[in-house]
Amino acid sequence: MAMPAAFSALIAATLFAAMLALGLSLRLEALLAWGRRPGLPLRVLLGSCVLVPLAGLLLLQSPLSHVLSPPMRVGIALMAICPSAPLTLRRVRNAGADHQLAALIQVGAACVAIVSVPLMELLFRSRFGVEAWITQPDSIALQVGRMQVLPLLLGLGLRHWRPRLADHLERPLDAIANGLLVAMLSALLLKVAPLLLEFLPANGPGLLAIALMVALAMLLGLVLSGDQPEHRSTVMLLTALRNPGLALLLANHAGEPIHGVNLAILLYALLTALISLAAVRR
Repeated sequence: MAMPAAFSALIAATLFAAMLALGLSLRLEALLAWGRRPGLPLRVLLGSCVLVPLAGLLLLQSPLSHVLSPPMRVGIALMAICPSAPLTLRRVRNAGADHQLAALIQVGAACVAIVSVPLMELLFRSRFGVEAWITQPDSIALQVGRMQVLPLLLGLGLRHWRPRLADHLERPLDAIANGLLVAMLSALLLKVAPLLLEFLPANGPGLLAIALMVALAMLLGLVLSGDQPEHRSTVMLLTALRNPGLALLLANHAGEPIHGVNLAILLYALLTALISLAAVRR
């Protein structure tokens, strides 16, 4: 499934709007409070940006990986290396978790991803020799910086220097981000629904691999939350939920995209949403 230019632009616009809205939603007092006790945020960043990708690498070197199709292997690898998405905050709100902690970690993940995503991409590529996955590290860093860090910094700047303007923009921009998300998901489902029906029967083991990957990520979140049960659901969501928008952009900026990778990424995102929703439901 090749991704049309218009759909790539829709994904990029959705990510940009979501990160800009995130920057506007941050409250300096709450961020400073977490800054005085950084242990948990740093552990979660380590888990989301390093430990989850390494867990994915181990899974893809297990006997299960031998029965996975090439698009499933690459799709799982791409989702493993892309830390939690901006839209994770909506899931955190719905779960009644700590929004400001999640926002702080999202800020950190967006910045760390500039380094961690290219490094993990090189590690996965060297281990598996995927010839079609030839995106250069500087290209990955540019995508992460442009789609996540730039709009985040714009939102933070507005919140800091123009707080009244930020207050006026926060709700409309959040509504725009939600509207773009609905449009993106609707367009994607309309396009891929028939393709998914063809893709699923031949990729049953891939569904098991994704479920195992999500379970490993949530288990890491459970361990990383330590003796702070009040933040357990927040941490589990932040480690398990990945960034399908960034994964799709990376998959389609490769020199020779592998047919079916977009479908594998979509399946990963859907299964993660279902499993995480069930796991953190109160």
